[in-house]
Amino acid sequence: MKRILLLIFCMLSALLCRAENRMQYKGFTGGMMLHTGYVGSSSLSIAALDGTVTEVPVSGAPYGIGGAMKFLFGKHLRIGAEGYVSTLNYGKNDSHAETGWGGILADCVWNAGKWNIFIGGTIGGGSLTNTTILSEISDDYTAEKCISYRKYGFAAFAPFVGAEYALTPKVNLVIKIDYMLNISNMKDDFVTGPRIYLGFMFGHAH
Repeated sequence: MKRILLLIFCMLSALLCRAENRMQYKGFTGGMMLHTGYVGSSSLSIAALDGTVTEVPVSGAPYGIGGAMKFLFGKHLRIGAEGYVSTLNYGKNDSHAETGWGGILADCVWNAGKWNIFIGGTIGGGSLTNTTILSEISDDYTAEKCISYRKYGFAAFAPFVGAEYALTPKVNLVIKIDYMLNISNMKDDFVTGPRIYLGFMFGHAH
């Protein structure tokens, strides 16, 4: 499924480039966005030192921040980069999974008056740090018996769709939805799901 989505994205990008009669640089836009959504992973089976196995469900609403920079070529093609950090708190003892990622993006944008509608994807990578706290920590000396800590990197592809509304000629309100796919190092505790972004983009087009 991941390979199919990546192939579709590459084909759409190639068709878009061929369709553009003029590929002159037309301007730029960039800004910051906050996000939330609903993400999760498989339930974790954590074995304590005494042999007890605890099932820990991982899901909920994340929160985070990041930004993007895009350069417009012709009427429709935008190429740039973006990066974000997203944190999910879960469980009874403030367990948390923090995902940081970024990469190169390309999207196709259509203008409809004050609205811009866009669809595209980002390919890149990042890392996930997952700290699972199995029981309430009463003091620092017992922390190693209560915590599972994992950190690893991954390559990712994140298809997205969104819209921008022109508040002024140089300021747009933007809303975006994406879904990040791990394409290199899938683990049971990899946190993913639809994220929704809201923010402002500043720029100039001509």
